[in-house]
Amino acid sequence: MSEADPKLLEVLVCPQTRTPLRYDRERQELISDSARLAYPVRNGVPIMWIDEARELGPEE
Repeated sequence: MSEADPKLLEVLVCPQTRTPLRYDRERQELISDSARLAYPVRNGVPIMWIDEARELGPEE
């Protein structure tokens, strides 16, 4: 997922809150602002498991 596919982002939601995600190209993560979680994108594949997500820090 070198470039965020807008159609994919329309379909993917945070598994915890069911809210939209935003793509952080630099970190290769899908961000859930409502859950304060970042889901990794590995080899172009979004990993949408809550236990694989990292918690966002206070400045993120």
